[in-house]
Amino acid sequence: MSAAATSVEKHFARRLPKIELHAHLTGSISRACLHAIWRAKKAQDAAFDVEDPLVAIPSDKVDYDLETFFPLFSSYIYKLCSDLPSIEYSTKAVLQDFQADGVVYLELRTTPRAIPDKAITKDDYVKTVLSILNAWNYDATNTLRAYLILSVDRRNTIAQAEEVVDLCIKYRPAGVVGIDLCGDPAKGDVRSFTNTFTRAKAAGLKMTLHFAEAKVSATDLELKTLLSWRPDRLGHVIHVKEEYCKIIERENIGVELCLSCNVHARMITGTYSDHHFGMWRHKNVPVALSTDDVGVFCSPLSVEYELAVKHFSLSPAEVCKLCEGVVGSIFAGENEKDRLRKIYAEWDGWMG
Repeated sequence: MSAAATSVEKHFARRLPKIELHAHLTGSISRACLHAIWRAKKAQDAAFDVEDPLVAIPSDKVDYDLETFFPLFSSYIYKLCSDLPSIEYSTKAVLQDFQADGVVYLELRTTPRAIPDKAITKDDYVKTVLSILNAWNYDATNTLRAYLILSVDRRNTIAQAEEVVDLCIKYRPAGVVGIDLCGDPAKGDVRSFTNTFTRAKAAGLKMTLHFAEAKVSATDLELKTLLSWRPDRLGHVIHVKEEYCKIIERENIGVELCLSCNVHARMITGTYSDHHFGMWRHKNVPVALSTDDVGVFCSPLSVEYELAVKHFSLSPAEVCKLCEGVVGSIFAGENEKDRLRKIYAEWDGWMG
């Protein structure tokens, strides 16, 4: 492919108004933002013993797999974002980065986190993140609107999972739009959360689940269990038998696909052109290209669209159909859906 063609793809993808539905808040924090937090903490306390992010997470390192990915958060990023000021600063930086990339609608997901040594409860954490999102949304100069999904980690106890549902319900009026199941796919038995997610569904919460992202979490037992919860969307959907693909299509369950994450973390066999996006885009379901953890894999949503256009030869009309199809699967209300439909109807980039 010529350099000129690549330049056109890049320009188109960058200008395209984009919807991001599978972005983890902590995983979306850039190395530059983490470095700024590190410098501030180091200036306050010379004995602060966390390594400089620019050294610990080199800018050219994106090949984190499922074994090295999760420890990155528990042993490093959480130690930097360990108080309310750093959580506020990093959340605002994430919003700025997504807006700068042309994202017009964003659902951020995060696992409610308590920080006992700073007397921060999970309620405090959720309230703090929401305060940043709401201040952002109330600023009419911002083109991005952002909402929150709260996650249950597969390693959680039932009591911890129930607490997440309680927080979702409590803060739904303040901008929590759904609940997620996430975490190390090799951990936990999802059947233990069936009653929890059944309660969430009964309470009217929208639901997205990490689904078949690794072979270990793609057993018939697990996938049948997750589908029995009647999710609205599914993330990754990599190791999925045809029988489950048919159910997903029949139930019109949206899928959140993360090209760069899956390639860099070797969650799929092959490269971009081998990605299961090539299969799902021909199914009758909403397909949302997403970043997953842009701070780790360094591929903003515009690059994900650029890769899709390049490796699957998508025309502007096909991208338009993809984007418009995602609108109906967002978790915010009809006002947001109307705003997004209007944006796509009026965008001047479809004709090149």
